[in-house]
Amino acid sequence: MATLGVNVDHIATIRQARGGKEPEPVHAAGLAEIAGAKGITAHLREDRRHIQDRDIYLLKQTVTTHLNLEMAATEEIVKIAVDVLPFMVTLVPEKRTEITTEGGLAVREQEKELSKVIETFRSNNILVSLFIMPDLNDIKSARRIGATHVELHTGPYSNAAVGVAQQEQLETLKNAAFFANKLGLHVNAGHGLNYQNVTAVSQLNFVEELNIGHSIISRAAMVGLDRAVRDMISIL
Repeated sequence: MATLGVNVDHIATIRQARGGKEPEPVHAAGLAEIAGAKGITAHLREDRRHIQDRDIYLLKQTVTTHLNLEMAATEEIVKIAVDVLPFMVTLVPEKRTEITTEGGLAVREQEKELSKVIETFRSNNILVSLFIMPDLNDIKSARRIGATHVELHTGPYSNAAVGVAQQEQLETLKNAAFFANKLGLHVNAGHGLNYQNVTAVSQLNFVEELNIGHSIISRAAMVGLDRAVRDMISIL
């Protein structure tokens, strides 16, 4: 069974909408852990649209499960990550104009640059995951340049029409997870997963953790964060 990592970015989004101090992402992370989450994820974007630097430092001090820092492989954010020393970093593509992460890393096209960043993190005992499409060639590249994990982009599955199209996407994820495991990589997955579509992905062999944010925070607005996290865990 895949465990649940809760992304607290959207708690920070609500806070930043008014430029105040509430709600507090660190508080949300604690509540999620008490409810049973096995990890906390936060994305420190270059434009700081939601998570701020102080959030990452405070999360490092307070998270009792493990902290997964999503980030672009830029010099500024790499320096912060090395200073914070999260349990894991997940390298993602990042565009200033996107609402949310749109695709996976083009690993094959950036092997040289990414390998240097990965070496920096691994020399500091930080696990490294690459957020990629479920593409076998990118999985090969991830293994070749030293990543310890891959996180499979579940957006195409989440956005597919229920039925044949969704089953085809699920089969692609299944094959990618099997292949990554065969190469010795740990496998996570996430993006667009919700209470209706998560079950099939959670049951895939070799998928260890699902990182979910928007659907949990959306439900939390109606029923509270504790209930929202517990409901997702019960589905998994």
